[in-house]
Amino acid sequence: MRRWRVWELHRDYFPIKLVKTAELPPTRNYVLGSHPHGILCTGAFSAFCTEATGFSRTFPGLRPSLALLAGLFRMPVFRDYLMSSGMVPVNKRSLDFLLSGPPGHAVVIVVGGASESLDSAPGEQRVRLQGRKGFVRLALQHGADLVPVYTFGENDIYRQIRFPEGSFARCFQLGFKQLIGFAPCLFSGRGLFSSRSWGIQPMAAPLTVVVGKPIPVPLCPRPTEDEVNSFHTLYVEALKELFDAHKESCGLPASQQLLVT
Repeated sequence: MRRWRVWELHRDYFPIKLVKTAELPPTRNYVLGSHPHGILCTGAFSAFCTEATGFSRTFPGLRPSLALLAGLFRMPVFRDYLMSSGMVPVNKRSLDFLLSGPPGHAVVIVVGGASESLDSAPGEQRVRLQGRKGFVRLALQHGADLVPVYTFGENDIYRQIRFPEGSFARCFQLGFKQLIGFAPCLFSGRGLFSSRSWGIQPMAAPLTVVVGKPIPVPLCPRPTEDEVNSFHTLYVEALKELFDAHKESCGLPASQQLLVT
């Protein structure tokens, strides 16, 4: 299913490009943090769940697994489709299983999660990372290298009605997320036959998935808070450096800054 022709058409519609900045030897396991979430994680899906952007050619020997909301895997048939594309539930049991196995696994976690989808809007360059350290602890427990990933253009393919922090509507969205697991977003794209009409088809904006350099992580089965905080700081710095190094080539002004909240 990863090689279906439809994924190439999906890639060409935007278009979507995968950019490699460093080697990821298959002799190691990796935890890739993907940013931003956007509405549907379109760039991450194309890059890591299909071969449309040439992941296997770009990173030979690596087996990518995009971690998704665990509730999606409770639906018969759809669950089998997700797993056939390499997707896994984003829970500790599944991720521990992958990272405890032979080297060559690349577990992709959309760190900002559903909360970050509420920040998605064209031109927005914001990620939620402060206080999100579980992926760092996971990497330390398995000695898996951390790799930052940023998808430029992810927030540009859908418009969204964003409600102010503290408003009733935003509280409802957050409460729904706590109860169900995902945040209900009021978003729109373009119509099927015209880019000027309203619809749910995403707008055709270029998406560039940039995979950064690995951060070497030692094996610490029981990492301390200081160790987790230290590697979290290194990760945030690496993500900002990745963003700054590629923002202009991806159409952003040199003055654009990545907001980490």
